[in-house]
Amino acid sequence: MTSATKLTVKKKSSMRSPLAASPQPLELPDGMWERISKKALELWQDRGYRDGHDLDDWLDAEAIVMEEIHEARE
Repeated sequence: MTSATKLTVKKKSSMRSPLAASPQPLELPDGMWERISKKALELWQDRGYRDGHDLDDWLDAEAIVMEEIHEARE
């Protein structure tokens, strides 16, 4: 007869992003999405069209566009 071994597996608690909990998606002001999109495309082109950095390009483009807006307001 074989003795059965009981294996207990702990379930990881799912960590949700604070943004995932928000009831509605963030909205960008008019024209902002287009500006960021164009800047992200430029960054991708400058990198030589290499894939795998789309989020980095988008976040960098957001920062650049926000800085341009900030500088224009001064």
